[in-house]
Amino acid sequence: MATLAVGGESRFRELPLQGLKIERHTKVLDLCCGSGQSTQYLVKYSQDAIGLDASPAAVARAQENVPEASFVEGFAEEMPFQNNLFDLVHTSAALHEMAPQQLRQILHEVYRVLKPGGIFTLVDFHPPTNPLLWPGLALFLWLFETETSWQLLATDLEALLTEVGFTVTPPVLHAGGSIQVLQARK
Repeated sequence: MATLAVGGESRFRELPLQGLKIERHTKVLDLCCGSGQSTQYLVKYSQDAIGLDASPAAVARAQENVPEASFVEGFAEEMPFQNNLFDLVHTSAALHEMAPQQLRQILHEVYRVLKPGGIFTLVDFHPPTNPLLWPGLALFLWLFETETSWQLLATDLEALLTEVGFTVTPPVLHAGGSIQVLQARK
């Protein structure tokens, strides 16, 4: 649904990268990478991309799908990386799957693994600003998502990121406000 709402998967994957300076040597983490759909876009910019996912099957598929990147099995709330390692941490449509306490842990971990000045960029659900989109989003969430999606809609991610220590640019909203892109600097 999210990819269609913004003009297709390619556009959806590029949204959180807009305005960022990503070079070949930029150390990038694709957090909750799944089978590597977003990682495929990140390796177009960086030769130093790593994907992290908790699912061994997803990591195996990602390695097949994006051999140019490295992949690590692990939990986002306890990342197996040293402090201040990444220039950019990216996540795409994953935070809505996290319970509130888990989300807080993940944001603290992102802050920990980012270098000073590093950027955390994300794309995920947002409460629609166009009231006509609420019924469609609600139906989608009831049919295909869990309670954590509703919890994310009730969360002020911008305020939460600021509380963790990030400097956050105002969210950029798409698809009648139902999709948000946030970029936060450590």
